[in-house]
Amino acid sequence: MEAHKCSFCRDTIEPGTGIMFVKKDGHVLYFCSSKCEKNLIKLGRTPRKVRWVIKKKRD
Repeated sequence: MEAHKCSFCRDTIEPGTGIMFVKKDGHVLYFCSSKCEKNLIKLGRTPRKVRWVIKKKRD
């Protein structure tokens, strides 16, 4: 089993957890939570403009 990084917040995802989203063009996105998935897919936000992602990177 390999660990992946979240496509939105770059947090590590433990094997057996998280969400894998496959786009129509075959590109695979991994998410640690539905919060990250909704921010990227549904809302179209960029991680560098979201405060909680920047705060998480500083810690």
